[in-house]
Amino acid sequence: MRIAYAWMASALLLAGCSHRHAQNQPRSSGSAFTALGSTNSSALIVTPDTTLAGRVALVNHDGRFAVLNFPVGRLPPLGQQLNVYHLGLKVGEITVTGPQQEDNIVGNITTGDAAVGDAVRDR
Repeated sequence: MRIAYAWMASALLLAGCSHRHAQNQPRSSGSAFTALGSTNSSALIVTPDTTLAGRVALVNHDGRFAVLNFPVGRLPPLGQQLNVYHLGLKVGEITVTGPQQEDNIVGNITTGDAAVGDAVRDR
């Protein structure tokens, strides 16, 4: 009787291992990740983020201008219209007027309002 139980246990163990092995086989079609040089049309495409984003560093409410801080090498051109976001909500617009010093540039608050720490983006 013990031998019968041992045979049944080993048969179940082998059946379970072969079932799991079949599930772990890599799929060759429909996969998002393909080998280099593959001509599969569902290959993953990566595009860089070119959004111009900065922060409000200083605000002068009387003169309606703000000093904006951007990452080094990513300053907006003069005359560009930027949107101001506070906690993810658009609260104003700023037009870049200059002057520029290092990674800071000045802009006029044209619509709405701005506060120190608000996000500034071109889109």
